[in-house]
Amino acid sequence: MSLALATLLYEWRRYMAAVVALAFSGMMVLVMLGLFTGIIHSDFATTERSRADIFILPPKVASMVNANVSLPKRVQPLIFLNPHVTEVRSLEETFGSWVNRPGPGGHQVQKFIQLWGVDPQPGAVTLPFDYTEETRIALMEPGAVAVDASALGTLGVKLGDTASINGHAVRVRAILHNYQSIESPALAASRDTVRGVSRSGGGNGAETGPLMVRIDNPALAETISAELNASSHGAYRAWTKAEFNRANENAVMSQQIVGVMLVFLTIMSILIGVGITSQTLRGAILSNIREFASLRALGISMGSLRWFVMELSMWAGVAGIGAAGLITWVASLAAAGAGLPLFIRPQPALMVCGMLMVIAIASGAMAMGVLKHSQPADLLR
Repeated sequence: MSLALATLLYEWRRYMAAVVALAFSGMMVLVMLGLFTGIIHSDFATTERSRADIFILPPKVASMVNANVSLPKRVQPLIFLNPHVTEVRSLEETFGSWVNRPGPGGHQVQKFIQLWGVDPQPGAVTLPFDYTEETRIALMEPGAVAVDASALGTLGVKLGDTASINGHAVRVRAILHNYQSIESPALAASRDTVRGVSRSGGGNGAETGPLMVRIDNPALAETISAELNASSHGAYRAWTKAEFNRANENAVMSQQIVGVMLVFLTIMSILIGVGITSQTLRGAILSNIREFASLRALGISMGSLRWFVMELSMWAGVAGIGAAGLITWVASLAAAGAGLPLFIRPQPALMVCGMLMVIAIASGAMAMGVLKHSQPADLLR
């Protein structure tokens, strides 16, 4: 065991503030990034959890965020020209005004809502794979809608209550989980119900929503997507499911307010981590300055002492990374209990670990200046 690690373990109370500062710096970045990512994936859960292997969008549309994703209806038959395609269905989506029907003592709620359409047939390409059989059967009922559990209070309803969308009567027949929406409550209903409550009377125009495609071998999604693009003649663009999900996530993350918040939070975490960690290391070295002076009197070079401080800071960084992982895990449990989606990917987690180690090393470098006080002559005072 190295002297730096032994010192950290023996005098752990002196270095606890540095470890805690690193842990909370990493936790803040991970949790906020995880919440943003989780909310985005909840918002697009209907498409992400569908059984589609390929999505068809207009040729110049980069995502479903703030874009017109309508396609001419003539595109749908063209997709079937590929022999690997087994099912093609349009994605039904509409928006409208929600008004609940409160009981005695209740209050009326009027909200702008988003309504996704699914096909409640067993194994349908538009039907999310996490829908229970009870939810699927419930949505076969005309006027039935499914509401995420987090939106029940916002919409002023509970299971079995009636309400109206654009003046059309609907009934809450199922409760969903992890289908929160960023902007407005998101509901789900059958394709017929969505078209029935749509102000435009969906399905009667010359355009259709983006297409969801199932193929006979999902492992060939990239190959078949390339084949569809090659034969599209500029009429559409095919995306694999992974590409489609990534494009939607990047589009939301690149929005100004989200980017500014993440950058601000990261900068604040770095400043807090460097400030507290460097001062903690500086204080710990100063408290042991006579020991450092003794080492110099025994012939230990200043370079070796500087390396000792750097190694000590790196071990503190390792401890901070471990503590950040533990605190983040506890935060994820708390978020799950509160119904908040928290989605942490390995790549951002590794980047945060690298950030914490850089903070620890930078803090150690800033604290090395105190070694100039370790003069052997001071031992004679």
